[in-house]
Amino acid sequence: MKANEKALAGRYSQFWDRTDVLSTAMILPAILYIVALVGFPLVLAILYSLSDATTGNPAVHFVGFRNFVSLWHDPIFLMALKNTFLFTFCSQALVVVLSSILALLLSEDFRGKPLVRFLILLPWTAPISLGAIGWLWIFDSVFSPIDWTLRVHGLLGIPQAIFGPDFNLYWLGRPVLARAAVILVQTWRILPLATVILLAGISSIPQELLDASQVDGAGFWRRLFQIKIPLLLPITSIATLFGVVFTFTDMTVVYVLTRGGPINNTQVLASWAFFVGIEAGDLSQGAAVALFLFPVLAAGAILALRMARRTEVT
Repeated sequence: MKANEKALAGRYSQFWDRTDVLSTAMILPAILYIVALVGFPLVLAILYSLSDATTGNPAVHFVGFRNFVSLWHDPIFLMALKNTFLFTFCSQALVVVLSSILALLLSEDFRGKPLVRFLILLPWTAPISLGAIGWLWIFDSVFSPIDWTLRVHGLLGIPQAIFGPDFNLYWLGRPVLARAAVILVQTWRILPLATVILLAGISSIPQELLDASQVDGAGFWRRLFQIKIPLLLPITSIATLFGVVFTFTDMTVVYVLTRGGPINNTQVLASWAFFVGIEAGDLSQGAAVALFLFPVLAAGAILALRMARRTEVT
């Protein structure tokens, strides 16, 4: 009996010592979590987008691609689609430039460096909803500190002022300024993450290479454009990719700041899908709007995996 128990225990231990069995057992909970959190809602969204389901009647009656066809005749959807790309690419262009500058500055030694790093990282650690509420106060139509600063310096509120004679700019009440406000907040939100990624990339540059270039007489600008920036391009692309995915799929900033206004001029795909599918109760139309986010997410995931693979190989 003891011999059989020992043999059984030996087979059991050999079974779990196999690499394929152990790796499968370790990764299986993550796969189940992703399927439950992402896979099932995605399949449900596809089913809803091909139906006429509403919150009043959630039964799935297939109508083909009618919801997708009708979206292309919806001016608000077209506005949301344009704004999604506009906000994403404008904010990420600013993030690339500003994060590169901040990363280069933070890679140097100076007094108060830990405090500066803390202040730069603070927007990323704070919940985006709280940060957006703070910006909502900053862009207030009456008590905006930006408008107050401009008035104090004579740039607003007098006939010859650069920003006009009005007492306030009404940031969130004018389409152009509202779009600029959303882009500014999205840049503020993603900037810390990109800065940390680039800072890690700068710290990975071999110091011997920088020392050799300095011995050869290369100045700051030559080292920057011929050594640091070329070596940071792969890291910059990864930071940009993450920023694009986060910004493209975000609805919190728009929902808190403008709720898509004024007159839907700041709607994005995520916010419009919420308003149509949840608040208006049209599940099928909301799912169709949300599925327009899928190609960008899929492309972002593929690019991230390819970049990670390339970095691992090199």
